[in-house]
Amino acid sequence: MTAGGAVREGVETASSGGKARGVLARCGLVTRGLLYVIIGVLAVRVAFGVSGGGSADRTGALQELAEKPFGGVLVWAVGIGLVCMTLWRLSEAALGAAGPDGDKPGKRLAAAARAVFYGVVAFSVLSFAAGTGGGRSGDAQSRDVTARVLDVPGGPWWVAAVGVGIAIGGVVIAVQAARRTFRKHLAMDRQPEEVRKAVEILGVVGGVARGAVFAAAGAFAVYAALSYDPAKAKGVDGTLRAFTQTPAGPWLLLVVALGLVLFGLFSWAMACWRRV
Repeated sequence: MTAGGAVREGVETASSGGKARGVLARCGLVTRGLLYVIIGVLAVRVAFGVSGGGSADRTGALQELAEKPFGGVLVWAVGIGLVCMTLWRLSEAALGAAGPDGDKPGKRLAAAARAVFYGVVAFSVLSFAAGTGGGRSGDAQSRDVTARVLDVPGGPWWVAAVGVGIAIGGVVIAVQAARRTFRKHLAMDRQPEEVRKAVEILGVVGGVARGAVFAAAGAFAVYAALSYDPAKAKGVDGTLRAFTQTPAGPWLLLVVALGLVLFGLFSWAMACWRRV
C-alpha cells in the first residue's frame, strides 16, 4: 500500500469512528431528553396535586412509558439509548472528547465517571424492561443503599462523602449552565440568532434546575449520614417533593419541574447540534 493509500484509509477509519460516536451520542441525548421531559411533567402533576401520577423519577417515567401503546418497546428503546450514552462517554474517556481540551486527563476522568453513572442507569432500565427488577422507586433504592453503607465500618463518612460529591456536582452543573459553558459544544454558527438564543435559554434554565435537584439530593444524603438515618436520604422524587416544603411551597417545585422539562428539550437540541 502506498503512503497516500494509507493516509486515505486512516482518514476513512477516523471518519467512520466519528460517525459511530455521533450516532451513539445523539441516540443517548435523545433518550436523556425524553426521560427528563417525562420526569418534569410528572413533577408538574405533583406540584398541582394531580392524583394518579407516578413518582417523579426514572421509575415513574418508565412506568408512564410502559402504559402507552407499544410501551414495552419504548422502555427497551430507552434502555438501548442509555447504553448508547454509556458507550459514547466511554469513547470520550478512552479517546478524548471533541474540542481542543477534550484530551485532558480531567476531561477523560469526568467522561469515565459519566459512563459509570449511565451504565448503572442503563442496567436499571433494561432490568425494568426485562421484568427482572428496576421497578422500585428511586427513594426506596436510595434508602436501601444508604442503610447498607451506614452499616459498614466508617459508613457515615462514606455516605457523607458521596453526598458532598453529589451536592458539589449539582452546584457545578448549575454554575456551568448559568455561565453558558455548553455553547462551546454546540455547532450552531449557521443557525438563526433566534434559534441560538432559544437553545441558550433552554440550557441555562434547564441546567440550573437540574443542578438544583442534584445539589438538594446530595444535601439529603449528608443529612442522612449526620443523623445516621437512611430514611433521610432521598431519590429524585423525594427531593422534588421536598421543594414543596419550602416557604415557596408547590410554586418552587413547579419552577424546578418546568426547568427539568426545558432541560429535556435542551438535550434534544444537543442531539441536533452537539459537536462529538
